Amino acid sequence: MNHYSSLKNALIAFFLLLSILYALPNIFGSDLAVQVSSAGDKVITESDLAKITEVLKTKGVNYKSANLLNRRILVRFKDNASQLSAKDALKEKLGRHYVIALNLAPSVPSWLAGLGGKAMSLGLDLRGGVHFLLEVDMHSVLSVSIDKYYNELRTLLRTERLYKSIKKEGRQIAIRFKTLEAKYKALKIIKSELSDLVVLDTYNQDSLMVQIGISDSAQKQAKSNALKQNIITLRNRVNELGVAEPIVQQQGLERIVVQLPGVQDTARAKEILGAVATLEFRMVDEENDPQVAIKSGRSPIGSKLYSFKDGRPLLLKNRVITTGENITGASSGIDSESGSPMVNITLDSAGGRAMLDATKKYLRHRMAVVFIENKVETVVKNGKTTKKRTTTKDIINAATIQGTFSTRFQITGIDSAREARNLALLLRAGSLSAPIEIIEERTIGPSLGADNVEKGVLSVIAGFVLVLLFMAMRYRVFGLVANVALMLNLVMIVAVLSLLQATLTLPGIAGIVLTVGMAVDANVLIFERIKEELGADNNIQKAISSGYDKAVLTIADANITTLIASLVLFSFGTGPIKGFAITLSIGIITSMFTAIIVSRAIVNKIYGGKKIKELSI
Repeated sequence: MNHYSSLKNALIAFFLLLSILYALPNIFGSDLAVQVSSAGDKVITESDLAKITEVLKTKGVNYKSANLLNRRILVRFKDNASQLSAKDALKEKLGRHYVIALNLAPSVPSWLAGLGGKAMSLGLDLRGGVHFLLEVDMHSVLSVSIDKYYNELRTLLRTERLYKSIKKEGRQIAIRFKTLEAKYKALKIIKSELSDLVVLDTYNQDSLMVQIGISDSAQKQAKSNALKQNIITLRNRVNELGVAEPIVQQQGLERIVVQLPGVQDTARAKEILGAVATLEFRMVDEENDPQVAIKSGRSPIGSKLYSFKDGRPLLLKNRVITTGENITGASSGIDSESGSPMVNITLDSAGGRAMLDATKKYLRHRMAVVFIENKVETVVKNGKTTKKRTTTKDIINAATIQGTFSTRFQITGIDSAREARNLALLLRAGSLSAPIEIIEERTIGPSLGADNVEKGVLSVIAGFVLVLLFMAMRYRVFGLVANVALMLNLVMIVAVLSLLQATLTLPGIAGIVLTVGMAVDANVLIFERIKEELGADNNIQKAISSGYDKAVLTIADANITTLIASLVLFSFGTGPIKGFAITLSIGIITSMFTAIIVSRAIVNKIYGGKKIKELSI
C-alpha cells in the first residue's frame, strides 16, 4: 500500500526533469538585435550574412553575433546605440529587397537551443508596441460587386439586343425588356451564365421589368474574399514598415487585428495601414479646354474633368491605359535632372503591353498619372452613427511621352521625398480590396511593457508565497508536499507555454495567478479526506490510500467543469480572453497531474511501507 513501481516513479521524474529543462530558457534575458528578412520571394542565404557582416565592419558597428536562422538573419548587440546604428547602416546598403527590423532575441545557450529550448513569446502589453482593430467597409465590397455584375450583365445581354434599358438601383439592377420573349430568353441566359445573380422581382408574368440582385451565397463569398485580400495586403504593408514578428489576423467576419511590436509612431503606421490607394494612367484630352467644361458644367464625350492637388483642372480621356493592379515593383528616388522626388515603376506583362501600345500610338502626347484614394470614417450626427465614404482623385503629373516604354518608367511631380516613399510602399504592397477604418487603437510604450512584466511577476510571486505559507501552517508536512507540487506545477505551465510558443500577455499572467490559487484545491480536498479517514479508522496507511483514491473523482469533476468553461472562453473569446483561457486550461491539466500523481509520489516516499503512529497533517 502507498507504493509506486520503479517504472512509474521513473516516468514521473522524467516528465518533471523535461519540464524543468524546457522552462529554463525563460530565466535567460534577451539581446538587442536587428532582424533581416526577405521583402519578397528572395531566399536569404549565407552570402547575405557575409554581406551584412561586411557592412557592419565597414561602418565600425560592434556586434555580439550574426546568425542565419529560419530564413532570416539575426544580429545581436550589446547596447541600444549599436543596434540603431546597425539598422540605419543596413537600410542604406541593402535596399528595398530586405526587411530590416529592430527585435529582442532571447539569449538561450546554444546547447539548450539545440534541444529545442525556446523562451515564451511576450504579448504586445508586455513588450510594447501598437495595437489596431480595423473594420472592413463591406458596403463598398457589395457596391463593387454590383458594379462588376452590372457591366457583365449589360455586355451579355447587349450581344443579342434583348433589353430596352438597364440601370443600377442601390444593390439591385433594374432591366426593362423590349418583349416578353426577350425577357424569358434573358432570364434563361442569366441563370446559365451568371449563376451568382438571382431574380428578386418579376412584378407579374406580363411585365417587361425585372429586378436582379446578388445571391446571399455570392455576397458572403465576396465579403470573405475582400477580408482575406485585405489581410494579405496589410501583411505586405507591415513587412514594408519593417516590423519584427507582427500579428495580422482575422477577428470575426468584418474585422482585422494588427499588432506591431516595438512600433511607437502610430501616425506613420495608421497612414500606411489605412490607405486604400492606387494609380490610373490616362491620356490627356488635348482637343478640349477644361475651362469650357467647368463653365458649362459638362465634360466632353469620352473625357472627364480631373484636377491637380493645387486645384488646376485638366481633362483626361475615360479610357484607362493601366492601373495600380498591374504594378509589380515600385521604389522611391531622386530625379537626376530636376533633383525632385520620383517613383520608379515596374509593370507586369499585361500592363507593359498596354503601356507600350499607348506610348507608340500617342508619342509626343501627354499622359497623366491619377492618384486615387478611398477613405471611410464613422460620423455621429444628431445621435446617429453613419459611415462617411470619400474618394479623392488627384493628378500627380501630366508629362509628354518622349519615347516608347513598357514595363519600366518613372513618375515625377511628387511633392516630397516622404510622399514618394509612401506612394512606393503602397504600390509595392498592393491596394486594399475595400476601405478599412481604424475603430480601436492602443499604444503601449516599452517602459510600460517592462512595468507590466515586473508587476505581473510580482503578483505571481506574492500569490505563490501566501499560498505556500498557508499550506505549510495548515497541513504541516503534507502542506510542504503540496508546496513542492505547486512549484513543480508552475514550472510545468511555463514549460508547456514555451514548447507551444504561446504568447504570454497580462491576461495570461492573470490565468497563472488564478491557477496558483486553484492548484492547491485538489491537495486540500485530499488532505481533508485523509483527516476524515483517520477519524474513522486508525490504520494510517489505509487512511492515506483512501484519502487519495476517494478524492480523485471529486477533483476530476471540479477541474473538468472549469476546463469546459475555459475551452468555451477560448472558442468564443478574442485576443486577451484567449490568452487567459490558454494559460488557465494548461494550468488545470498540470495541476491535476502534480496534485494527484506527483504529491502522492512524494508522500509515498515519506510514509509508504512504514509503520507510522501519527501523521503530520
